[in-house]
Amino acid sequence: MTVAAPQRQHLEAFLEMLAAERGAAANTLQAYRRDVEHFFAFLEARGTSLPGLGRGEIGDYLRELSLAGLAATSRARRLSAIRQLCRFLLAEGVIAEDPAHGIAGPKLGRTLPGTLSVAEVDRLIEAARQRTETTRGRDRVRALRLHALIETLYATGMRVSELVSLPRAVLVGDRRVLTIKGKGGRERIVPLTGAALQALDRYLGVGQDADDVAPMIATKWLFASRSAEGHLTRQRLAQELKELAVAAGIDPGRVSPHVLRHAFASHLLDRGADLRSVQQLLGHADISTTQIYTHVLEERLKKLVFDHHPLAARKPSG
Repeated sequence: MTVAAPQRQHLEAFLEMLAAERGAAANTLQAYRRDVEHFFAFLEARGTSLPGLGRGEIGDYLRELSLAGLAATSRARRLSAIRQLCRFLLAEGVIAEDPAHGIAGPKLGRTLPGTLSVAEVDRLIEAARQRTETTRGRDRVRALRLHALIETLYATGMRVSELVSLPRAVLVGDRRVLTIKGKGGRERIVPLTGAALQALDRYLGVGQDADDVAPMIATKWLFASRSAEGHLTRQRLAQELKELAVAAGIDPGRVSPHVLRHAFASHLLDRGADLRSVQQLLGHADISTTQIYTHVLEERLKKLVFDHHPLAARKPSG
C-alpha cells in the first residue's frame, strides 16, 4: 500500500517507538504497519493531512470499515492502532490535540476461547507418539520434533511464537523449568513436565538409537528447520497440527497452537489452579487478559456446590 512521503516518515518513527520503548515484537509491528497504512490511505483519498486530522475523519473511517463488513474485533484493533498513533503524533508535536480521545469503539460480544477436552489432547499426543514409532528417516525426525513440540506446548502454554523460536540453550541448567522471553522482552519461568522432557530427549537424541537417521546436528534453535528463520515457522507448526488432528479423529478446524494454549489454561483452572498463577504461566501482563477464563472457574464452583452442598441432593417440595 502506497503512503505519501511525509506520512511514511511518521509511520516509521511510530513503529520505531513501539519497538524501542515498548519492546513490540516483529509480528506486532507488522500488524500496526498494516493498520496505520490502511488509515493513511483513507486520509489521502480524502485529501486530509495529519495536522488537519480530526474526530470526524476517524469516525468516518470507522463507519466505512463497518459498511465494508469488517468484523467488530478487527475494527476495534484498527481503532486501537489509531489511538496509539494519535498519542504519538501529539507527543511529537505533529497535531495540536488528540482527535481519537473519547471515541467509542465497536461493541464486542464476549468471546470464549476455543479449547479441547483432556481426552482430545491425549488423543493428539498419542497420535504424535505413534508416528515416531511408525516412521523412518527424515519423516521420523519430523515426527519426533512434532511430538516434542506438542508435549512442550501443552506442558507450558507458551505462545506459538515463543515455542518455535526457543533457543537450544534453554535446556541448559535446571531442565525441569524453561526461562521464556515473551512479549515486551519480559521473562518468565514455566515448569516442564516429565513427559515433555522425555519427548525432547528422544528428539534431540536422533541418531543415537536409530541406524537409518543421521545424528542430530546442533544448531542455535531447539526446533531447527530449513526455513529462512532457521527454526520451524508458526505456519508450518499449525499445518502439522491440523494433519495430526485428522490422524487423531478430531476436526482439524478445532486444532491450532493457540487452541492448545487455551487448553493448557482451561485444564489447569478446572483442576484447581488460581487465576493469578495461570496469568504468570501464560505471560499475560494484565490479569484482565486472563479473566476470559473465569467461565472455567464459574463452572468449577457450580459443580462444587452441586456435588458437595448438603442441600443439593434434596428434591424440591410440592
